[in-house]
Amino acid sequence: MLDIKFIRENADIVKDAARKKHVNVDIDLLLKKDDERRDLMQKADVLRAEQNNMSGNIAREQNADARAQMIMEMTTVKNDLGKIEEDLKPIMLEWKKLMLEVPNVPDMSVPEGAGDADNVEIKVVGEKPVFTFKPKDHIELLEKLDYVDFERGSKVSGFRGYFLKGGMTKLSFALWQYFMEKIVAKGYDPLIVPSLVRPELLYGSGYLPQGEEDLYKTQDGEYFAGTAEVATMGLYSDEVIPVEKLPMKMVSFSPCFRREAGSHGKDVKGLIRVHEFYKLEMVILCEAEHEQSVKLHEELLANVEELMQDLKLHYHVVLNCGGDIGLGQVKKYDVEAWVPSQEKFRETHSASYFHDFQSRRLNIRYRDAEGKLRYVHSLNNTLVATPRILTAIVENYQTEDGKIRVPEVLKKYINTEFL
Repeated sequence: MLDIKFIRENADIVKDAARKKHVNVDIDLLLKKDDERRDLMQKADVLRAEQNNMSGNIAREQNADARAQMIMEMTTVKNDLGKIEEDLKPIMLEWKKLMLEVPNVPDMSVPEGAGDADNVEIKVVGEKPVFTFKPKDHIELLEKLDYVDFERGSKVSGFRGYFLKGGMTKLSFALWQYFMEKIVAKGYDPLIVPSLVRPELLYGSGYLPQGEEDLYKTQDGEYFAGTAEVATMGLYSDEVIPVEKLPMKMVSFSPCFRREAGSHGKDVKGLIRVHEFYKLEMVILCEAEHEQSVKLHEELLANVEELMQDLKLHYHVVLNCGGDIGLGQVKKYDVEAWVPSQEKFRETHSASYFHDFQSRRLNIRYRDAEGKLRYVHSLNNTLVATPRILTAIVENYQTEDGKIRVPEVLKKYINTEFL
């Protein structure tokens, strides 16, 4: 959420941010409602002060007739105040609704564009694998090895359901262990966080109200989060963090759930797009300095690139365009691994920074060197999401006889060369 004062003073910048992000929000209406809100709140404050003053005068007044007259006058003030408070309620509801629709201002380096096709490639690492045989896709490979069962997965959990078996189960645990060990050694605090979260946290992290169609909701009103970022950001909501603890670096593990409501007809088979998956997510909270956010954003990207290179996967990095970054993101990089069967890169990681967009909504603050309370800046990046990354590993490490070579760095966890 942006500061309303910033919106008032920079309306044209905010309007351009909405245009660039392809967000439909009426900034002029918001400012009109804000004027009405401020006017009524000011009038209410005057009447409350008058009411308080009258209460003191009544308590001190000794004359019964004078006191009765004062009580009548105070009753009028109280009624006027009640009317203003009633008039304020619908205006506040609309004002809050509009405020939740206002996007963060993207960095100047974010390119124009409507969707992922307009993202800009900024780096390519490694080479496409060269096969002396026709490579198979991950579905055919894994089904022949009996490492996945989509049919029974659908029987148990419906469309996009799956069971991972044998070698893929071992490979998943190996990835989690390796990635966790590497990132903890860099000073990230490991957490296991809830998947079931209250709606306030989804509003706070920017996944509501716009993204509700992609969320699973319980009969009690909670939601299953699509990323560990949500619960991790909620960990310090409504708290003041000691400045000496910043930057606070965390890596969180959780099952994740997405309805993929906007992905009808895309990746209907296989492990690239599923409803339930597992994720290790890096989250950083830091002081409210743009330069520090930029530096830590590059660190998050470097962490993932190092691990992709450890796995010897061919990948590229793209700078996401305005139409392909979320409501709260200032800037985002996607890391995409090469998938031979599709002859294209597919997203495996997303690194973003938000400035104080999330922390303002969640009320996460710190006290700076001058003692002033400020909202922290927040950042995040996928460390690893399974089973999606298995797609790239399986297809790039396949052999002519239908086996899967184990990446060198993972062999110590699996104790075998081939799966």
